[in-house]
Amino acid sequence: MGLVTGILTLPFAPVRGIGWVIDKVVRTAEEEYYDPARVQEGLVQLERARTEGRIDEEEFARREEELLHHLEEIRAYQLRRGGQSGL
Repeated sequence: MGLVTGILTLPFAPVRGIGWVIDKVVRTAEEEYYDPARVQEGLVQLERARTEGRIDEEEFARREEELLHHLEEIRAYQLRRGGQSGL
């Protein structure tokens, strides 16, 4: 960026900064939501709750289905993004 361009676009710097921050927040949220390790840990915790008798079979089946569906969603997302499947 040249000096003149830098001076002329200076009033838009806050807008570019806000855009950068929003981009970082969205990327971080996507990384957390599409992290298969978190879902797999949820499956482990769910199995532990069933084994310890804290939830019944019906609740276990419902929540397990939700978690497995989320894993499928993660796999589809990773394939769209270009690979690196951790499943």
